[in-house]
Amino acid sequence: MKIATFNANSIRSRIGVVTAWLAAQAPDVLCLQETKTVDEAFPAEAIEGAGYAVVYRGEKAYNGVALIAKSAPAEVRFGLDDGGPADETRLVHAKVGKIHIVNTYVPQGRDIEHAMYQYKLQWFARLKEYFARHFTPRTPLVWLGDLNVAPEAMDIHNAEEQEDHVCYHVDVRRAFADVVRWGFVDVFRKHRPEPGQYTFFDYRTPNAAKRGMGWRIDHILATAPLAAKSAAAYVDLAPRLGPKPSDHTFLAAEFDV
Repeated sequence: MKIATFNANSIRSRIGVVTAWLAAQAPDVLCLQETKTVDEAFPAEAIEGAGYAVVYRGEKAYNGVALIAKSAPAEVRFGLDDGGPADETRLVHAKVGKIHIVNTYVPQGRDIEHAMYQYKLQWFARLKEYFARHFTPRTPLVWLGDLNVAPEAMDIHNAEEQEDHVCYHVDVRRAFADVVRWGFVDVFRKHRPEPGQYTFFDYRTPNAAKRGMGWRIDHILATAPLAAKSAAAYVDLAPRLGPKPSDHTFLAAEFDV
């Protein structure tokens, strides 16, 4: 099973990029973040026309998640269900075949002095509790998406300059690591341990993708039994170098299930 993730940075602007990638790569599951559109305007027909089912939850101009699958997703639910802000446009769960998939768009945090940074740290803690409520570390579970954290220095082209960045600050890396310790394996790093592997390239940096000036903030993780069945993982840089790119590109992993 091939499972992938992509921050589309507006699905309506990037629908051609998405359908082209579906046609070329034929993933079993593709998860999207930052769809940035209300549900009524989501281009579901184009995805269904490509032979896929899709579930989604969005809002105007911000956030938004979607899960695209070859077979109809089951047990679909949106948001954190702990009584706090549900953030339904930041999390979608579905079961595809025997695998549970949780697609998240973690808050970016704005600035380490901003209230949204504390909200981001709390969001990771809430997410860990969400996993503990619904699953066990033995559940065949994939957690993926734009997680807005670079776990290690090798995940940024210039980490020495980013200590106070909301996606690399020590506290956010600790918050992320705490969720991982619940029972996840970084599937990408299992197969690609070398530096220079990035999924995000800032628009504001000229020719960032060509120059290798990026961040690895999109991730695919799996519980240990499922990670043991992973066969490959890779970043597909081509869409970031093509026309009308998102600032992110596609990340995929393959599982022998």
